[in-house]
Amino acid sequence: MIYDITPFTSLDYPNELACIVWIAGCNMRCKYCYNYEMIQAKGSLSEIDLKNFLLKRKDFLDGVVFSGGECTYDKELKSYAKIAKDLGYLVKVDTNGSSPDIISELVYGDLVDYVALDFKALEDKFDYVTSSNFFNHFVKTLDILIESNMTFEVRTTWHFDLLSIDDILQMKAFLKKRGYKNKYYLQKFLEVDNLTKLKTPLKTPDLSLLDEDFVLRGF
Repeated sequence: MIYDITPFTSLDYPNELACIVWIAGCNMRCKYCYNYEMIQAKGSLSEIDLKNFLLKRKDFLDGVVFSGGECTYDKELKSYAKIAKDLGYLVKVDTNGSSPDIISELVYGDLVDYVALDFKALEDKFDYVTSSNFFNHFVKTLDILIESNMTFEVRTTWHFDLLSIDDILQMKAFLKKRGYKNKYYLQKFLEVDNLTKLKTPLKTPDLSLLDEDFVLRGF
């Protein structure tokens, strides 16, 4: 269910004014997760609540961002997205890539306009970072998005103690090998309250090793 709605953001949907619909629940337990209270909570807002909110905001907003938690973890996501699309909103989905079938249904059902896909780690570190085994699901989701030719980005939250500069460069190489041609976004870990109480890393890698294929956020 829906955990909460942020009524306005100019940052979370590129070039659009949007709201954020936060979905309760998640199937990963990423060490740096700062929404950990949400992933174990139960939502309190219904489809009717969502529709009523979006009806009131039609003259002010362009898009709706579905995030979480993991929004594809909610079986009602397609219904939420359809409500937004039927009201004329653009729809963005933030996902960890663990539900390729859901992403496929959204993409080919014209229920999503933009996807932000989290690349947690390569297979050898995926379980360590996320406490899950969804790497192959992530790859399927990546392939679906590449083959669909829709607008999407791949991004990684980068805590330097979890992923080295070599890890990041290998992740970029992996993306290019799969056929990803867009920018690769790196989001700096910020020391806020998080699932495993991670602190700011003591050392910063040599960012000059990153080429023009990367976009740094928060660095």
